[in-house]
Amino acid sequence: MQDQFSRTRLLLGDDAMVHLSQCRVAVFGVGGVGGYTVEALARSGIGALDLIDDDKVCLTNLNRQLHATRSTVGRYKVDAAEERIRDINPDCRVTTYKTFFLPETEDQFDFTRYDYVVDAIDTVKGKLALVEKAGAAGTPIICAMGAGNKLDPTAFRVADIYQTSVCPLARVMRTECRKRGIKHLKVVYSREMPVRPPEDPAISCRNHCICPPDTRKCTVRRDIPGSTAFVPAAAGLIIAGEVVKDLCSEYFKK
Repeated sequence: MQDQFSRTRLLLGDDAMVHLSQCRVAVFGVGGVGGYTVEALARSGIGALDLIDDDKVCLTNLNRQLHATRSTVGRYKVDAAEERIRDINPDCRVTTYKTFFLPETEDQFDFTRYDYVVDAIDTVKGKLALVEKAGAAGTPIICAMGAGNKLDPTAFRVADIYQTSVCPLARVMRTECRKRGIKHLKVVYSREMPVRPPEDPAISCRNHCICPPDTRKCTVRRDIPGSTAFVPAAAGLIIAGEVVKDLCSEYFKK
């Protein structure tokens, strides 16, 4: 019988689709990269998704974030993403956390309950905490490196953190992973040198902040990166593909 996953089933097979429907994936960060990852996983038949992000949709998100529309501005991103998932696959079990993930909030999450973890957050401290918690639980994790200030969606690569180059965030993560004895970490990174756009006071977020009320302001960041509709999307879709591939690896070998 035909259903919404019939075309995927032609490639993955029945056993893989059943397995995906029984998997639970946590996506930390539901922005430009994570939003595309979430939707691709929902469209791939993942049975349960945990969405973790405390941010609200801002007008400046409309250029790149999948769930950002005029009608969702001011809403929590996890709520907007959940609404889309339920419209795509009502059988997907969605759990949302309006939480900014840091070591101080990590105890809210039991990583042994997840079959896979996606790190699409911005802070190094948070990323390292995710890697350590997932590692302690024996749960696979894939981390997004920098996607801001990039223009070439074809420059992304999947690699171990110690095989990365060019990306400034990956350089910091390599150093910190070595300090912590983390021997391997799967990442998606770009080999494109980031652009450093001059900050125009006329359109600067620092001078003209339009973040929704009662939200964590983007202006707390040292840099407010430029972005496009296609670069974060490419990274997010690559991550989703890696998650599905890894979860179904035993079925691909048959």
